[in-house]
Amino acid sequence: MIEIDGSRGEGGGQILRTSLALSMVTGQPVRFVNIRAARSRPGLLRQHLTAVKAAAAVSGAKVDGDRLGSMTLTFEPSKIQGGDYHFAIGSAGSCLLVLQTILPALMIADGPSRVDLEGGTHNPFAPPFEFLELSFLPLLKKIGPDVRMTLDRPGFYPAGGGRCSAAITPVEKLQPIELIQRGKLLNREALAIVSRLPAKIASRELETAARTLGWPKSTLKVEQVTTSPGPGNALLLSVSYENVTEAVTGFGDVKVSAERVAKRAAGELKKYLNGTAPVGSHLADQLLLPLAMAGGGQFRCQQTTQHTLTNIETIKMFLDLEIDVQPQDDESVLIRVG
Repeated sequence: MIEIDGSRGEGGGQILRTSLALSMVTGQPVRFVNIRAARSRPGLLRQHLTAVKAAAAVSGAKVDGDRLGSMTLTFEPSKIQGGDYHFAIGSAGSCLLVLQTILPALMIADGPSRVDLEGGTHNPFAPPFEFLELSFLPLLKKIGPDVRMTLDRPGFYPAGGGRCSAAITPVEKLQPIELIQRGKLLNREALAIVSRLPAKIASRELETAARTLGWPKSTLKVEQVTTSPGPGNALLLSVSYENVTEAVTGFGDVKVSAERVAKRAAGELKKYLNGTAPVGSHLADQLLLPLAMAGGGQFRCQQTTQHTLTNIETIKMFLDLEIDVQPQDDESVLIRVG
C-alpha cells in the first residue's frame, strides 16, 4: 500500500485527486495521511469527499475514513467499470474537480460512461467549465478518449447548484502527444458571464479587458444567465491557436471592482501572450496525468508552479517513468514524460 502525505508540496486537494486517479488506474491501494494539512480548513471538505465516493463507485473500492473533516483515508480499488453515474456535492464545491478525479479511470474503462455532476461549475481556484471545454478536452482527444461535456446550468460560488454532464468514450491505449509550438493564431474572445447581476458589470469588465489587451469590440461577448440558482460573474479570456487554446478566467467578487477583475485576468493573459510556450500553467497540471498514463509525450509550458511539481512527485509514486523538467533559453520549460 502506497502512503501519501497530504502535507507535501502545495498540500492541497490535488494530491488527493491525482492519487485516487492513479490508484484506480494502477490498482494499487493507497493510504492518505495529513490530508490538505496546508489549508486553513484541513481534511476532507464536501467536494473532496464527493471525489472519494465517486472514485469508490467507479472502481468498486473499499474505503475507510470517508467522512467530512477526515485527515486520513484508506482506498483499495477493484475493477474500473464504465456506466452511468450521478454525483452531487451539496455545496458550491467544484464538481469539475470531482470529474478530474474519475476521468482518468473512465478514459480506459471497459465501456462508455456518462457522468452527471451537481455543484459549482464556476469557482475561484478551480478550472471552470469553459476551460475544460476549450483548452483541455481537445488535447485529450488527441491522446485518445473522446470526452464531450454539456453545461445544463452554471453554478457560481457561494450558491452552487450548477449541473453539467460528461459523455466519455474510452480507448484501449492512450497515445503520447507533443505540444511544442502554438501554431497560427485563429481566434480570440472575451466572454463576460453574469447571473442575477446587472449587465453593466459585464460591460465594464469587457471594456477594461479590451483596453488592456488592445482587442477590438468584435472580440467581446456578454452572456446573461437566468438558470443559475445564485448570483455570479466570470470573465473568460481565450486565445485559440492551431495547436492549443489558452483560457484565463477572472471571477467577480463583491469586494473587487469589475475593472480590477478584468485587469487581473488580462494581466495573466498578457504574460502568456508575451511568451512563446503553448501550454499555460493550469493546462500543464491537466496534461501531466494523461501523458503519464500514455507512457510518454512532451510539452512546453510557461513555468512550473509548486502545483505542477507536486503533481509530478505524486505521479512518480505510482508509475515507473521519468518526468524531466528542462528550462529553455526563452524562459519557457520543457516537460518530457517517459
